[in-house]
Amino acid sequence: MKQPVTRILVASLLALATASSVYAADKMHTEKTDKSAAAQYVDDASITANIKAKHAEDKSVRVTAIGVETKNGVVQLSGFTPSNTEKARAEEIAKTVPGVKSVKNDIIVRAN
Repeated sequence: MKQPVTRILVASLLALATASSVYAADKMHTEKTDKSAAAQYVDDASITANIKAKHAEDKSVRVTAIGVETKNGVVQLSGFTPSNTEKARAEEIAKTVPGVKSVKNDIIVRAN
């Protein structure tokens, strides 16, 4: 009775060791090729904060009227503005921030 239990236990430990080494190797490969989700979130939050700060410094952009969201370095601008000039300026500013891969400008121009 002890011998089958021992065999099962040894087989289980070997399977666990193999699965652990495969997981560790895959995790090392993933860490080398991709950023972790947490690191990407921090980068995106930093990009968003930097764009908002630059918008606040620029008197031609109404910071409270322009929304900024970032996902994987892609920035989306949204909101309403009374002029094409402000829309274009908000996009120009966003493109100057390090880490920005592209900008999707969904700001809507409408007269007050």
